[in-house]
Amino acid sequence: TLFIRHTSASLIIQENADPEVQTDLAEFFHRLVPPAIDPSMAYLTHTYEGPDDMPAHIKAALLPTHLSIPIIEGQMALGTWQGIYLFEHRSRPHSRKAVAQFMHSTT
Repeated sequence: TLFIRHTSASLIIQENADPEVQTDLAEFFHRLVPPAIDPSMAYLTHTYEGPDDMPAHIKAALLPTHLSIPIIEGQMALGTWQGIYLFEHRSRPHSRKAVAQFMHSTT
């Protein structure tokens, strides 16, 4: 299990072969939940940390903050094209922490 300890970023499993996938996903979510300065977001009141703060919380509420990934013979059992991404929802870089928990099964 991977868990991100933040409320304005997410963890996702997505295509890892073409970097345009990351760009397109970021653009989609930017259009879905634009910054607070966009007129469509005028209802937002939590803007103390900037126009990207509350939209980042909304995006994190829509996407996973934890992932469960099977480990087979010591390797993550991801698909051929899959990769794990920390999806940052804030405009400027932030220091982020994730926690990994490994469970051992005897079955």
